Amino acid sequence: MTKPLSKVTPNTWEFLRDPMIVPTGFREYDARWKYPDEINLPGMTALGLGLGTQMRRRGIDPVIAVGNDYRDYSLSIKQALILGLMQAGIRVRDIGPALSPMAYFAQFHLDAPAVAMVTASHNPNGWTGVKMGFERPLTHGPDEMAELRDIVLNGEGQPAPGGAYEFVDGVKEAYLDDLVGDFRMTRNLRVVCATGNGTASAFAPELFERLGVEVIPSHNRLDYTFPHYNPNPEAMEMLHDMAASVRETGADFALGFDGDGDRCGVVDDEGEEIFADKVGVIMARDLSRLHPGATFVADVKSTGLFASDPELQKNGAKADYWKTGHSHMKRRVKEIGALAGFEKSGHYFLAAPIGRGYDCGLRVAVEICKLMDRNPDKSMSDLRRALPRTWATPTMSPYAADSEKYDILARIVEKLVARHEAGEKLAGRPIAQVVTVNGARVILDNGSWGLVRASSNTPNLVVVCESSESEEEMRAIFHDIDTVIRTEPGVGAYDQTI
Repeated sequence: MTKPLSKVTPNTWEFLRDPMIVPTGFREYDARWKYPDEINLPGMTALGLGLGTQMRRRGIDPVIAVGNDYRDYSLSIKQALILGLMQAGIRVRDIGPALSPMAYFAQFHLDAPAVAMVTASHNPNGWTGVKMGFERPLTHGPDEMAELRDIVLNGEGQPAPGGAYEFVDGVKEAYLDDLVGDFRMTRNLRVVCATGNGTASAFAPELFERLGVEVIPSHNRLDYTFPHYNPNPEAMEMLHDMAASVRETGADFALGFDGDGDRCGVVDDEGEEIFADKVGVIMARDLSRLHPGATFVADVKSTGLFASDPELQKNGAKADYWKTGHSHMKRRVKEIGALAGFEKSGHYFLAAPIGRGYDCGLRVAVEICKLMDRNPDKSMSDLRRALPRTWATPTMSPYAADSEKYDILARIVEKLVARHEAGEKLAGRPIAQVVTVNGARVILDNGSWGLVRASSNTPNLVVVCESSESEEEMRAIFHDIDTVIRTEPGVGAYDQTI
């Protein structure tokens, strides 16, 4: 039995020998820590031993596909994880540097029953973590993560014979072949390809060229120092840079990808940044014409248009609002047989016959190009303007410590529900309902709404507001939601605001 994890601290003899893992790194659907402040390499080995033990307990064939994103420390993290998996008797199939969706693809391509992707996702350098799953295309949700956490933190990892290692070459090429298929553009498109020097730099430009799209490069050189900005197409810094590239070059639109390639951001030909939920409505309109009566899942941060848009209603589309988070959304799409799921953060879950149900930013890019090919007389701005107008905030994230945020949120939700039950107004309008499936989505009588929830990945709350009426109402909704949030002294400053 090793020294208790809480007793190991950085820059000590034990730090180079014994596992150190901060428990809060086990989140709802990812394992994520600051490295090396919150986890060390022996800690990552303990995580691998725990994951392998979890596989064996569940009777899963002991084979796993493993990849890593393009960070200067990700290879070391992956090797430490692999050591633990092999200790648990797992046969590791290492696909090398990868995007998260390439790792998910590898489960299908290699017929591997499990996957573990070492990635900090869209988090800045200094973070690491693992996205993992057993039942393709699903990844660990709260139950699986809680089980894994207990195995690891309680020292229940069990060594077993049979561990092995194999490096598998050629998965990247197979992944790109799968994305492109036999499709080629019939329309000339010039697209800004924004990768923020992240892992997608090794994939996206080649993908577009194979589709027959003219690539306008934007920070496509691999550089794990991220010299321009952290690749995150939900952040205004990256979106503004994409917009500037469109205006400078006259491109048809820009597509941007996050650090591990499972998200996609869009800027139209006029340099307008289209939030991912609105892109989702544009895609849902097109897909519902091809697949009438389809069901689309949207996360609770997303626009109300999935339920209210006249075009979607005309095509018989059905909307299902669900919990934010890639594991929650993947599971929901599969459970109810939805055609696609859309998250405001830029995760899209395209199920059969379009995709395999996991979130893949490059698959979204392919489908957007196909959409534009099916609408040769339309620009991206035409498609944006065709949507009913709403006014929405960006996703805003005030600080709340991981150890406190869920308790803070529970009190905020209680106050907002009480406000509704007391018949009080918000932004001067009656509250129609408060949906508490994931935080509190306060819906007004005109369909406008405001949301507060806890981030599953970072020490933050998440706040989003949308008005069907005006920017003024959107700001009033934010003001009133924020007033309730500010009753909690544990909530800090916003990362961005309106």
